[in-house]
Amino acid sequence: MLSARSLFQEIVDNDDAYRLFCSIAASGEAQGGWENGRIAALIPAAQRELAPKVTRHGADEDKHGRIFQALLRKRGLMPAEVPQETDYTMLLERRGIGLAHDKLRRDEPLTELDIITYLAHSRVTEQRASDQMVLLKTYFGDHPEVGRAVRMISHDEDNHLAYCHEELLRLARAGHGRTIQRMLRDCALAETGIYRDVSLAVMARMGRILRWPAAKSGLLAAAIWAMYAYERVFGWRRMVSLRMPERRNALGGPATSAPEFA
Repeated sequence: MLSARSLFQEIVDNDDAYRLFCSIAASGEAQGGWENGRIAALIPAAQRELAPKVTRHGADEDKHGRIFQALLRKRGLMPAEVPQETDYTMLLERRGIGLAHDKLRRDEPLTELDIITYLAHSRVTEQRASDQMVLLKTYFGDHPEVGRAVRMISHDEDNHLAYCHEELLRLARAGHGRTIQRMLRDCALAETGIYRDVSLAVMARMGRILRWPAAKSGLLAAAIWAMYAYERVFGWRRMVSLRMPERRNALGGPATSAPEFA
């Protein structure tokens, strides 16, 4: 039976597929850590109270990258080269989603509009990350090899999403509501297409590694296109709504460590 559980189990059970999966995840988290670190360093004076939370966000992303690297080491695997077509973060930047790396490399303070851009981008991408980790936690939260990592990362992603909701609502109350909604919509619609392309690329790579028959690969590709069609028409709306989260001040403290993955 073709299911998310069975697909991920195939990946976990095969060293080459698992190596690619963890390498892609580690690379994306490391990029996110760098981006948040630079944003924290460049935050404008009017938003300085946000800097510790952005720093915490970046520290969490760095931690996630180290966790995926540790999962590779525990199995005696070296990181794989990440194919460009599977690099979600890079493809988002190429589409103009979020803050350009060129801007973040300069030592020039960001503007308030830049901070809104960052938070809107994070609201959308953290929704995706949270949804993915909830799925993995449902099926593999008790898995002896990856369960602890899945639970820890899922908790952090939920915190990141709560933080984005709370900060965007704060900025909306300050008069930026229309700008925020426009940015969220543009980002969500672009992200659904990029997520589709990355999903197709990852599944194509996995199919070659795991030697899936053409029928199975075709069925998976059709499912990815069907999900994209749904998100393009209806699903994107879940990425643009804003509500006060139950977890208030979710990034208000220091980042939690992960000594068991050191």
